[in-house]
Amino acid sequence: MNWVDIVGHFGSFLSSVTFIPQVYKTWKSRSAGDLSLLMMLIVTTSTIVWLIYGIALMLWPVIIANSIICALSVLLIVFKFSFKR
Repeated sequence: MNWVDIVGHFGSFLSSVTFIPQVYKTWKSRSAGDLSLLMMLIVTTSTIVWLIYGIALMLWPVIIANSIICALSVLLIVFKFSFKR
């Protein structure tokens, strides 16, 4: 693995973990009222498009990061509908 691959995988890791604090906070508080549904739909759509691109070119850092981000985004959307009061 060369330095470019290492940078790609590190960037993938950092991008993937950005949603974990929000998912955790939403889960713990059982409140998703402050989350923008439109933003979450845009993020989910964006990650699906990036995922298709990554798969087409077999770019593993893109595939890994966007798979994780997509799953976390979908989870936040589920929380948005599940935790309504």
